[in-house]
Amino acid sequence: MRTAEIKRKTKETDIEVFVKLDGDGKVNVDTGIGFFDHMLTAFGVHSGIDMQVNCTGDLNVDGHHTVEDVGIVLGQAFAKALGDKGGIARYGSAYVPMDEALSFCALDISGRPFLAFSANFTDFRCGEFDTCLTEEFFRAFAMNSGITLHIREEYGKNDHHIIEAMFKAVAHALKDAMAVTGGGVLSTKGVL
Repeated sequence: MRTAEIKRKTKETDIEVFVKLDGDGKVNVDTGIGFFDHMLTAFGVHSGIDMQVNCTGDLNVDGHHTVEDVGIVLGQAFAKALGDKGGIARYGSAYVPMDEALSFCALDISGRPFLAFSANFTDFRCGEFDTCLTEEFFRAFAMNSGITLHIREEYGKNDHHIIEAMFKAVAHALKDAMAVTGGGVLSTKGVL
């Protein structure tokens, strides 16, 4: 069973994450940032990953440490749950529309972390979530999960819709990439 639990405590955040990759999208999230909780819930539901995420962070400063550190721990949990990455599809991509917005994601569970991110947000915040933290979350997740991750806004006007379409596009691409196909590691090298 592909599961992992990671705990991380710093002077800025105290985080506990549990993931079950072969779940059915049961999600329980509490980060103290409502919009971020909404995005993580969408991420879990659309990827089919069962997730429990609890974070107490220094929100009196701002949301940066909370969002970035959740990305770090969630990425570590994902990498641990995947193990040697043998017998998975490895690649995934998805376009996801949300009303007037369209977002795209392509990813490779490669063991070579990288983020290419392209979006032009017009609002500083969605609720209590700074829109610039969208990129910070995905960078932390990619670097700590070992995923090559490309995300872009195709178009849109409402930042809530653009960001939500991004989280859902990543979720659908990830669902395809982590699908069990059998066999060994999908690589000419034989390892990732």
